[in-house]
Amino acid sequence: MKTPNRVRIIAAGILLAFTTTAAMAATPAPFTARYQVLQGGQAIGEATISLKSAGGGSWVYSNDVKSTGGLAAALGASSNESSRFRINQGAPETQVYDSTVKALKTKTRHVEVDANHQVSIDEGKGPSTYAGTAGMVDRNLAPLAVGWALRDGKQAVTLPVAVKRNVENQQFKVTGKESVQVPAGTFQAERVERTDADKAFSAWYVPQKYPVPVKLAQSDGGDLTLQLISYQGGK
Repeated sequence: MKTPNRVRIIAAGILLAFTTTAAMAATPAPFTARYQVLQGGQAIGEATISLKSAGGGSWVYSNDVKSTGGLAAALGASSNESSRFRINQGAPETQVYDSTVKALKTKTRHVEVDANHQVSIDEGKGPSTYAGTAGMVDRNLAPLAVGWALRDGKQAVTLPVAVKRNVENQQFKVTGKESVQVPAGTFQAERVERTDADKAFSAWYVPQKYPVPVKLAQSDGGDLTLQLISYQGGK
């Protein structure tokens, strides 16, 4: 009689340890990462990307860009993107997204996703809505979602991304490993390409060290490249 009880106790202990480890693995670690922003190979600004707890099981992932060179700096151009999200099955899921871009004039964008995955968008001209889906992220949050997928050992991931008026299933795939040199150092990184569109997107990740890319290059919205300067926080 004692042996079956002992087996059950051991099994319960193993299950508890497993679920505790899984819960810990799904808990994000706050961080702050600084990047050099280049356009056409010329440094034009700096970006600060951070992850912080918002309490109640929610997190805030923000991206602040300030111009430091050229006409953009003379105009005081800057942008801020902020994504509040929750964890859904180990992956981020957007709750609220805000964007402010300042140049000659200021443009704002506010997105909310309700419990039924209905998306509400307001760009200053009144809200509009469309049907979203579970596990959806916004464009700002997508690089973090890819980084978490790589950390978990995935070599390809499809993300439902909320864009202007619909959900776009964006596909990302590891295409190889490369040595990448950035201001923060030289890394053996996994190169990720977006494979579902003609828009050029390449990102280099070191997923067991950083949840965000050490380098990111994209042509959508300008020929921009971000290179990691420094990273502070947990793995």
